[in-house]
Amino acid sequence: MPDRRTFLASTAAMLGAESARGFQANDTLRVGCIGTGGRCRTLMRSLATIPNVKITAVCDVWETNREEGKKLADPAAFATGRHEDLLARNDVDAVLIGSPDHWHVPLTVAACAAGKDVYVEKPLTHDLDEGRAAVEAQDRHRRVVQVGTQQRSMTHVRAAYDFLKSGAVGTVHKVHCTWNRNAARATRFKDTLDASKVDWTRFLGTARQQPFDAYKFRQWRWFWDFGGGIFTDLMVHWIDVVHWFLDLGVPATAASAGDFYSAKDVWETPDTVQTILRYPEKQVQVYFEGTFSNNRNGAMVEFMGTEGTLYLDRGRFEFIPDRGKAGRPRELILGTGTRGLDFYDKPDGELLHLTDWVAAVRARRKPSCPAEAGVTAAAAAHLANRSLRTGQIAHAKG
Repeated sequence: MPDRRTFLASTAAMLGAESARGFQANDTLRVGCIGTGGRCRTLMRSLATIPNVKITAVCDVWETNREEGKKLADPAAFATGRHEDLLARNDVDAVLIGSPDHWHVPLTVAACAAGKDVYVEKPLTHDLDEGRAAVEAQDRHRRVVQVGTQQRSMTHVRAAYDFLKSGAVGTVHKVHCTWNRNAARATRFKDTLDASKVDWTRFLGTARQQPFDAYKFRQWRWFWDFGGGIFTDLMVHWIDVVHWFLDLGVPATAASAGDFYSAKDVWETPDTVQTILRYPEKQVQVYFEGTFSNNRNGAMVEFMGTEGTLYLDRGRFEFIPDRGKAGRPRELILGTGTRGLDFYDKPDGELLHLTDWVAAVRARRKPSCPAEAGVTAAAAAHLANRSLRTGQIAHAKG
């Protein structure tokens, strides 16, 4: 009969082997959800449809969000306002993070250290200095980290990637991205939110101390302490695709402009922005524009190559040959509706991206958008914001 030391060593080896081989298809992957607001609950609904996945814990600083999140979880799910309590649980194998931006990296690092795999909403980072910590935590603890830029898992986007890599588009020197909405998003209202049900101190985290503000609490994306406006909330989706398609890293420079046309004295971040990102080593320029005053072009990206233009939105891709070139027009349309829609009925990007994450967790492989990809996409947005706020060209180095 083996002695206690031998038994413990063999048990540890078996546990290590289980972690290395991952969860098998018939094993239940137990997920805890942190920050169960509206966006997270959308993801939870998709996650719950994936076979052999169970939501076993929910966490939010607002009691109302916790209660709504628990409705989408297993009936016996644990609920808490403290993420530390969730991460300490043995019935949580992985976490889905839907918190405000300024909590993304702290929660990702803590989850990795606790031995949990991570799905974290974009942008991965809240400032340029956080990226290294996120990647190091992923790599040191050998965790599967998926950043929520779901275009990477959309079938038509992956088909467009293969088409571009075939050389049919030619050499791409210029890319045009948009995220334009004609929506009154900046109206302040009399909020009936009960502040006693919110742990405001925990919500602030490392942000500067400030009085409770119900509007900021709900609309945090448009305030610098918690989000980064249009560049971090919307541009990162297409910049991530551009980086992926063209094998780009962090841009060398960003030159931005921003104004308030519909959100003056309500938001801190401008409601209308433009930026030009330069990648001189790859001889590429990327131009992004976003506004809440007009929806021309909607949400799309165009790769402008020497042979023609590859157009992508969340429901289609189209190739338009340049005049005089030999290529033929091509299109793949999955979603219904007009060009440039923010959201289509098909494909279900959230479900595809979550499914890729779950598969990566089971196989112990890299997911389609690991931490390092999330860092470079967010860095482009942070440089754009630095230029916006200083009124000068922002440089990645120096």
